[in-house]
Amino acid sequence: MSPGPPFDRETPALLVKIGRYPQHHGGLGVVRTIGRAGVPVHAVVEDRFTPVAFSRHVTSRFVWPTTGFEEPRELVDALLSIGRAIGSRCIPVPTDDEAAILLAECSDRLAECFVLPPTPSGLPRLLASKASLHGLCEELGVPTPRTRAPENRDELMDAGRELGFPLVLKNRDAWSRLRTPAVCSTTVVRAEQDLLDRYPAGAIPPVLMQEYIPREQAEDWITHLYCGAGGTPRVVFTGLKLRSWPPHAGVTTRAVALNNPCLAKLAGDLCRRIGYSGPADLDWRYDRRDGRYKLVDFNPRTGAQFRLFENVHGIDVVRAMHLDLTGREVPGGPQADGRMFVAGQLDLPSVASWLLHEHRLPPALLSGRETERAWLSRDDPLPVAAEAIRYTGTVARFVRRSLHARFAGRRQESRS
Repeated sequence: MSPGPPFDRETPALLVKIGRYPQHHGGLGVVRTIGRAGVPVHAVVEDRFTPVAFSRHVTSRFVWPTTGFEEPRELVDALLSIGRAIGSRCIPVPTDDEAAILLAECSDRLAECFVLPPTPSGLPRLLASKASLHGLCEELGVPTPRTRAPENRDELMDAGRELGFPLVLKNRDAWSRLRTPAVCSTTVVRAEQDLLDRYPAGAIPPVLMQEYIPREQAEDWITHLYCGAGGTPRVVFTGLKLRSWPPHAGVTTRAVALNNPCLAKLAGDLCRRIGYSGPADLDWRYDRRDGRYKLVDFNPRTGAQFRLFENVHGIDVVRAMHLDLTGREVPGGPQADGRMFVAGQLDLPSVASWLLHEHRLPPALLSGRETERAWLSRDDPLPVAAEAIRYTGTVARFVRRSLHARFAGRRQESRS
């Protein structure tokens, strides 16, 4: 790998998030990659014990717990207060759709303290909404699974019968997933009765229904990229998702970097056509039935597993963003293939689920030398310790709730 370029160490970065997800490895990846480049990096955290707050690469931490119910003006005022406390204009790196939307739509006010990509202000909201993304794909001729956005229960049932079962349910819009979530995460519904049981009342929350592409006939691919002004891609990376949690529908727990020129061109051309500028994480499903890559999600922000990807100059999506927005050249070159990304504490239950249902060991069980671990790092050991403590508490609460529900069900059965 050739030496990396010089970074502007006078322009710090700020990890920005909205909502409560303290166990997010993507934010830790942002802090580490910028900090290792010698750039000061500051972080918004939910509390003092958020794992990323313990990173040796964090220059300062701003405890700012948010819910997504705040008014935009309130959020902007708080961000400006943080920017003024940092003392110099910095580059905000969003790790969720809500933060990306806020930064774009309020860029005029935020420009006082922040250096932002010149993306059209309404574009991140359009891309983050699963319904409007589907409409955009149809307009541009980009393959996508069949999709419906029902407004009431009758439309919900009609859409279920039209798409067929099983089908996929998702939260439709960025902000609604925090305020009125339709599902906890991407959910596969196997039968019509399951749909009826999930939404028994007349009104339904903002939900998106999507055609289910059988996993036996599919491959899950990802593209991470950073685009400069006018949607010009500066770096484009492609990889194959191997496992996720929950299985086949959740966050990536293991993936491998694989050069896919066809997919890279699809993603790059799309960003050029819509003029998107900034970091992005796109999910694609390759459908063997018709031989097409179908766009499933367009996340207009840094993806959780972005550290899977580097080019031969050591440039990932976040480093490319910092170089570009500080007026420096972004070194081109092929991506480093064969790198693997592992989110260990989530990959373990994914492997267990695979064994339970497939009755055999999953592929890529062992990690090679070129493995990027979500938490474990020799030069930054404290975040993984903090995460282990929080993860143990999360598992304990899950077990307690499950046992409580089971015993409550048994008591109900005995009474009847």
